[in-house]
Amino acid sequence: MSPFPKYQVRPYFKLRNISSIAAHAAHVAGDAPVAGPWTLPALCAAYDWPTGLAGGGVIAIVELGGGWVQSDMDAFFQSINQPSPQITDVSVDGTQNSPNQNVGSPDDPDYEVALDIEVAGAAYYAATGKTATIRVYWSQDIPSAAQKAAADGCDVCSISWGSDEANWGNAAAEQMEAAAQAATAAGMTVFAAAGDNDSGDGGQTPANVDCPSSCPHVVACGGTNKTSTAETVWNDNPGQTNGEGTGGGYSTVFPVQAFQIAAPPAPANTQYGNGRMVPDVSADADPNTGYTVVVHGSPTVVGGTSAVAPLYAGLFASFGTKLGFVTPKLWASAAAFNDITAGGNGFYNAAPGPDPCSGLGSPIGVSIAALFAGPPKS
Repeated sequence: MSPFPKYQVRPYFKLRNISSIAAHAAHVAGDAPVAGPWTLPALCAAYDWPTGLAGGGVIAIVELGGGWVQSDMDAFFQSINQPSPQITDVSVDGTQNSPNQNVGSPDDPDYEVALDIEVAGAAYYAATGKTATIRVYWSQDIPSAAQKAAADGCDVCSISWGSDEANWGNAAAEQMEAAAQAATAAGMTVFAAAGDNDSGDGGQTPANVDCPSSCPHVVACGGTNKTSTAETVWNDNPGQTNGEGTGGGYSTVFPVQAFQIAAPPAPANTQYGNGRMVPDVSADADPNTGYTVVVHGSPTVVGGTSAVAPLYAGLFASFGTKLGFVTPKLWASAAAFNDITAGGNGFYNAAPGPDPCSGLGSPIGVSIAALFAGPPKS
């Protein structure tokens, strides 16, 4: 059971396994082999990560269950020739770092926790050459965790847990948005995973968006399948609206946002939402092209949009402190992203320009850094 059952919130990670590899192989063109996983330094390099930035941003990570152990962190960062970051646990409401739940289960939240910390820390180090300062906020409630992180002065916040807006209901979703708006006003940039169950997001209809990523003051992070030569929308179950693939669509709670320049409107005559488009940005999330991390003492390949939120959090923490509400500038700077034009998430398809599968696209790290960071150190 989710540690936040009221809203049926769940972590958005996916393990790479034989069935997912087979599903992917069944729909790739020709007989090309399925791409292998990425190490974090290699993925950052593929996304033209900046280097030598001053950094200084403190990274908050919201977790609702599971836990981490130092030995996993040390093994992971040693494997990529980086020092381990400084990690501090903060209990918001009595919830604690509690590792080793359901070891071996695909629902084990320890995978989520390790993925979040390791991706954020490695992405930050790749951009700065410095160890990240990471604070893990343990809570049964996402809004209160984000509020606590902002009050503590954190500069970026990564949230990899969520649920269909219908599970939250309007009042709770608006409470989440109020927390995110207050956090960005205090200078904290908030990123959240867009979901891992295609356009249906695990809901009762073919198209639903995920909260908190649907909140206007949250940067919604969608997923792609990225190889060394191509990048498409992540969807391992094409033709389905509730398989394994990136979330995305239009909110039923929050209206269209003026800052989403050139975002396509929702299809006419649909009852599945016509408000804010999700996601804003995207990056590699398919477990078939996933991230090699260390969990329970072993290297493991993990994907999901829950990897994308900490990837962007680590990048933005490298830009400095108190950037706040960055989303309008991102939408005014589409050239800072790789446009994803192929694939779909069930109900929606990618197209040139922004779309409700991949948003603006995947990061061109140096171009995004030019928008927010000072010049690299000499």
